[in-house]
Amino acid sequence: MKKNFRIATMVYLIFLGMMLGAVVYAGAVVAPVTFGSEKWLGSAVLSRFQEGQILTQNFVRLGYGLTAMILAVFLYEGYRYKMGEHDKVVTSVTLVVLATAALFSYYYLPNIVSMQSMGEAATQTDTFAGLHKGSELDVKVLAVAILTLMVLNMRKACR
Repeated sequence: MKKNFRIATMVYLIFLGMMLGAVVYAGAVVAPVTFGSEKWLGSAVLSRFQEGQILTQNFVRLGYGLTAMILAVFLYEGYRYKMGEHDKVVTSVTLVVLATAALFSYYYLPNIVSMQSMGEAATQTDTFAGLHKGSELDVKVLAVAILTLMVLNMRKACR
């Protein structure tokens, strides 16, 4: 492996690790704390709808990082593919990462924000519940795919 590509690989792996950490932290810490504000504040200061609006802003900002990750994964893995350093598993996992990150940032988030802008009643519909459940599943698949892509690339880099 050439020195510059080795450095690029280290930066890429660190960035993937940061994004995996951000995704896990947002789902495992930020969401439960935000939706449990009465537990932390001692009384119900915010409604569930207001808590959801705050949480959405956190996820919108996560979407910016995911967009950067989409670009990084596309460029890095695309370069590896072009150089003949690919296999079916890495290619498949790369496609899953790209698809789930794009779905979250460009399908789920805009639709959730749009429904929230219609008011509290729009967030209490079956459509919103299905959209929200789909985004939760998408993020879980994304986290596993990022971790898998990291492991596959670390394995290759450590040879």
